[in-house]
Amino acid sequence: MNAISKPDMRPANPNFSSGPCAKRPGFTLEALSGAFLGRSHRAAEPKARLNEIITRSKSILGMPTDWRLGIVPGSDTGAVEMALWSLLGARPVDILTFESFGEGWATDIVKHLKLADATILSARYGELPDLGKTDPAHDIVFPWNGTTSGVRLTDADWIADDRQGLTICDATSAAFAMELPWSKLDVVTWSWQKVLGGEAAHGMLALSPRAVERLETYTPKWPLPKVFRLTSKGKVSEGVFKGETINTPSMLCAEDAIDGLKWAEGIGGLPALIARSEANLKAVADWVAQSEWAGFLARDVATRSCTSICLKIVAPWFVALSAENQAKAAKQIASVLEKVGVAYDIGAYRDAPPGLRIWGGATVETSDIAALLPWLDWAHATTAVSFQ
Repeated sequence: MNAISKPDMRPANPNFSSGPCAKRPGFTLEALSGAFLGRSHRAAEPKARLNEIITRSKSILGMPTDWRLGIVPGSDTGAVEMALWSLLGARPVDILTFESFGEGWATDIVKHLKLADATILSARYGELPDLGKTDPAHDIVFPWNGTTSGVRLTDADWIADDRQGLTICDATSAAFAMELPWSKLDVVTWSWQKVLGGEAAHGMLALSPRAVERLETYTPKWPLPKVFRLTSKGKVSEGVFKGETINTPSMLCAEDAIDGLKWAEGIGGLPALIARSEANLKAVADWVAQSEWAGFLARDVATRSCTSICLKIVAPWFVALSAENQAKAAKQIASVLEKVGVAYDIGAYRDAPPGLRIWGGATVETSDIAALLPWLDWAHATTAVSFQ
């Protein structure tokens, strides 16, 4: 392999982590100067700030007015777990697994909640399960976008309008970057740390009227931890959806979330956010089309994620390596990029096939993606020499 010189242009922002993700363009700590530090989150002004996150989020996402949206503990994981433990058990459940987090929800449902009427519909990394095998009489649990596989759903046509079960959607790396078909969904979760670049630890839980009805008419057979409880005396706890959090939130992180939402509004809302993410995917796709060593992990063009852009290495020298050395080589490529300060945290997720993962969410500038791509060629060539 011929040597490749180091590129001259560098990304202005080398942060391509899939979470916490890059801050919005132009962010400085001054944006957080209005945070209610040292105040009770239950006081009127801090509570109003928390409710502002809810109202701005609903508006940007185009969430139906009869849906409830609340801030919950534990990031997206906490939001999903709250839904699983509070809502499942009333009906059989189908679980779609095509990446690590979906597999995690399947483990919780089968091994911890011990639901006997659970069906796992799985696919290997890079593919989607057979969506036609889901049953509208069952609850369905699934990610909209595979954060660790770079594979996303293309539509919700497979979900019945007259379904009897609930659809529980982990949308953490899809919300604010992809259209979510609210009429087909009943529970949607995400975290602040993804597409709008907020800080971690806080999750968002959105419930349709059908999900609220389940909460008020069904009691799980297992005890619920306090941080999972969404009802009181048989009725939904409305305060959770008006800024009354179950546990103590960070008002500094709340201010940061509001800053991200205001930025999103300022650039044109959801259409602009989607366009920015899709432009990042296109930049990578155009480069991959000319690459002799990199390909998309997603096998179907239509399912390629515009946020978690996952790449596999298809160069002959790499394919010829043992599985152990493939993992080492992929990690070395990511390490080389980190050492020269042009890309941080772009190694594939630990459970995914060896490769690279570039976050392309809306806070990432396409110009930074474009500047990164020649460096990928350089890092690949540099690594190949040490493994051949």
